[in-house]
Amino acid sequence: MPRKRALVLTDHELRLMEVLWTKRRATVSDVTGALPPPALAYNTVLSTLRTLEQKGYVAHKETGRAFTYRPLVERHDAAKSAVNHVLARFFQNSPNALAVTLLDDVPLRDADREQIRELLERKSKARK
Repeated sequence: MPRKRALVLTDHELRLMEVLWTKRRATVSDVTGALPPPALAYNTVLSTLRTLEQKGYVAHKETGRAFTYRPLVERHDAAKSAVNHVLARFFQNSPNALAVTLLDDVPLRDADREQIRELLERKSKARK
């Protein structure tokens, strides 16, 4: 039985998931070869993929002597989980507090500001 999915991926796990999200299916050798530097040993990648499988993030299928891994969780869902984790831990589940912190601390381009304005307008209209 898979253990309960962790709320967020570790940096190490995220590197491997990025490869799987891009390739959709990959063997341990494929993942090892596709990782950006610093390189990881084959056994480290294998061990991490097994951990990701236990956590419910990936599944494997035997292909000859190799295992082919595929993601069970999409990037968007993993990102939402990470944001919800940060929201709960640091902002007392207040999206407003998170948004204010982001908007106050990060320089925004004109296009970013316009996109935020449009989103807020859509949200406002949807509530009416």
